Order: sequence, then C-alpha cells, then structure tokens
Amino acid sequence: MKALLVLEDGRSFEGESFGAPGSATGEVCFNTSMTGYQEVATDPSYRGQIVTMTYPMIGNYGVNDLDPESYQPHIRGFVVEELCTVPSNWRSTSTLDDYFKRWNVAGIQGIDTRALTKHLRTAGAMRGIITSELSQAEAHAAALASPPMEGSDFVKEVTTPKPYTWDPEDTESREWDIPNPSQNSLGGPEGVFRKLPPAKYRIVAYDFGVKKNILRRLRQNGFHVDVVPATTKAADVLARNPDGVFLSNGPGDPAALGYIHQEINQLMGKTPIFAICLGHQILGHAFGGKTFKLKFGHRGGNQPVKDLRTGQVAITSQNHGFAIDPSSLPSNVEVTHINLNDGTVEGMRHRDHPVLSVQYHPEAAPGPNDAKYFFAEFAKLIDQAH
Repeated sequence: MKALLVLEDGRSFEGESFGAPGSATGEVCFNTSMTGYQEVATDPSYRGQIVTMTYPMIGNYGVNDLDPESYQPHIRGFVVEELCTVPSNWRSTSTLDDYFKRWNVAGIQGIDTRALTKHLRTAGAMRGIITSELSQAEAHAAALASPPMEGSDFVKEVTTPKPYTWDPEDTESREWDIPNPSQNSLGGPEGVFRKLPPAKYRIVAYDFGVKKNILRRLRQNGFHVDVVPATTKAADVLARNPDGVFLSNGPGDPAALGYIHQEINQLMGKTPIFAICLGHQILGHAFGGKTFKLKFGHRGGNQPVKDLRTGQVAITSQNHGFAIDPSSLPSNVEVTHINLNDGTVEGMRHRDHPVLSVQYHPEAAPGPNDAKYFFAEFAKLIDQAH
C-alpha cells in the first residue's frame, strides 16, 4: 500500500505503508541511533512526534516483550528507509510491522531518509503527516491543521494516574548477565541476573513520562522508588519524608508546565533533587529560568557532552527538542555540562542546595553508558545532605 509523508512546508515523500494504515500527524524529527528502535518507539518523551531513523535498515532484530521503555509505543509515526520483515535474533517475538499494527502506529518505508534528515536540519523539525488514504493536498492541509509542539502539554497524557512503588525485588530491575551466550532464556540458571544491592535510599520520583530503564538504574543503585503523578503537590511529596526527589524525562514543551514548575520550586532546599531531560528543563523553570525550542533537537546515541568542571567528554544518549537559556539562570545555579555540537546547556547544579540535573539520558536504552555514574552521584548527594 502506497503512503505519503507530507511536511507543513509542502515537501513530500512517497513510500510504502507499514504498521497501521490510515493517517497520523505529529512533529517530524530524526534520531541518529543505529539500534534501539523499540526503545525509541516506546519512550514517552516521543509523544506527539513522527520519528525518522537515519540508520538505513530498521527492524532487523525484531521486537520483544522485554525491551519496551513503557507499556506501549508513544510515537505518532515511524519513518525508515528499509524495513526488515524477516528479523534474525533469538530474543525476537514479533516483527516491527506486526508490533506497530498491534498498537495502531503508522509507518512509512522506502523513502530517502538522508534527504529528509538534511531537509529537517536546514528547515528545522516541523509538523507533518503519514497517510495511506489522503491526497497530497489533503495531507498538507491536515499537517498545517495539527497542533505545534510549542505550547503542547503531553505530560498529562503519559503520567501515571496514581502513585505506585517500583518493586524493589522485581527482576526487571536486576542487571542481566548471561555467562553463556547460548543461553536463550531470561528465566534460565542461577547467575543470569546480578544480585541487587539493598534499597538504602527511599525517594519519590515524579513521573512526567518516565522510562523503565531509569527506574531500573535507580533500583540498581540502591534506591527504593515511589512513583507519583506529575500533578502531585510538593506538600504531598514532602509528607512522605523522602531521602530525595527525582524528576523524570517526558514529552512536550517545558514552558507549558507552569503547574509543575511551582511545585518543584517549593521542594528546593527541602530535599535533594536529581533531574533528567524534561525534569532538567522543569528544574530550570523552577529556578526562574527559561527554555527555548531547538531548531531540530538532539536525538540519538552519539551526542558529545563536556563536563566543564573536569574537561572530560562523554558520548551520550539524548532525546529533546528544547533547551535551557543559560542567560536566564540565577547566579546561584552553575552550568556544569555543555553539548559540544552547539554549546547548549546539558547539566546544572545549584550552588546552595543539593540539586543537580542533566539534559541527556544517563540510563541509555538505547545508547552508550558513559554517563550512568550519575545515579551514584545522586546517592552521594543524598549522603552529603544527610
């Protein structure tokens, strides 16, 4: 079945439909990761977006029930150059095509993703539509009628409806360590999973669209995690008497979340805080700062970040379309990390309170693990505060 990808500026690409037929609108962006397409599709931070994968073949190792970062895909659509329909991997339980059909996600393959990416880098991320039912003119009109990312609050669509505890003994939190590569079952012999450390720190995690691997990493570093909805009041969090508070990743425009900014501001100085991605941007607003939209964002597993305190460079996993304006931050907030590609803020630390944040994803999934030490840094922050 033929399909079209039409951008709001009128640029169009013709390809073949896969996944769910029909039409899907969203902000069209690109991700430069070579692997991890299932994690990308299920990351709540991609809510409201059509994601283009720059790697030419996608779907070659299939999908499974263990790698999703959420209970379902959150992308509006998926764009690939070549879709593999016969995956080869012992962990695969389904093709990407069947997976998207099951979850009603639109896909298009067979287009020049290099040309599309170059266009988005020049013109910027923009609204678009994948359709297998509309004409080009109808599709262009639908893209223009769809809401822009700026001003959109998608957090309310992905946050948990009620508090819950991430099970400290859940095998999902245990680091997988298969000594025998031929072992093809996660429920295999003793030693497949590394033993979890004691849950030393009790923290509250705000769910703005939290990824499962963040919760895993927190548990692997000795945190007992109580997850709460994005609308939770600061007073209710403090009433739990936590050792610290974590602010998660999530989708949409951080400037549209005023109801969250004010609650996080009230936590400042009362408990240690660690924030990732959207949580980092929300923290910037809680400090009194501002955010702005990047031209085409940072999405992929190969983004270089420099620690300004040590000069060390890490290769990081990233997924964001907004950034903090450093000139808007008060003098008691230190910028600790920058992106080496464009100099944007990638990390902050408060000079007076135990508060730190990073714009990128130290939990990876997908991506490199250069920055996973930040979870241990959070533990140190709590120790120093107590």
